[in-house]
Amino acid sequence: MSALIPISTFFIGCHGLLALGLSYQVVMERTRTRIWHGANTGDVASQPDYLKQPNTWAALIEKLTQQTIATKESDDGVLQRTIRAHGNFIEYVPLGLLFLVALEFMQASTALLWLLGATLIVSRIFHAWGVIETYGPSPKRAIGFFGTWFVYILGSAACLYYSLKSF
Repeated sequence: MSALIPISTFFIGCHGLLALGLSYQVVMERTRTRIWHGANTGDVASQPDYLKQPNTWAALIEKLTQQTIATKESDDGVLQRTIRAHGNFIEYVPLGLLFLVALEFMQASTALLWLLGATLIVSRIFHAWGVIETYGPSPKRAIGFFGTWFVYILGSAACLYYSLKSF
């Protein structure tokens, strides 16, 4: 049996793994900083510290993480940047992948599909890397957002073209 949308499926899988990796970065940074909600210590200042008198589950997890993950004593902004990298990924990738799926169903050029898919995955990797690595503008971040905009512009135009062509 032939797959209906193999190129889109491939890039959906790639982006799924990237999303998992970004999510893992956030979880690990939350564990290191012990900031369970929000993006910095100010966000949780009024919240109770459940580790002062932890329940059995929390005590077990705390013991395991203390043995395996080095915690931080201060907020260095990495948590906020990892949260933004993951959030920005979640904001932009679904529509980019939807372009691929729609265009593949419309039997768009294979070269166009690979161009859009490869540009989107490379752009999102560079963007996340740039956001996590440094606060503010960076070449990696610029490559990421310009590449993503390229996918949005070309994907939108191609969807309009193939849609109107089918009438």
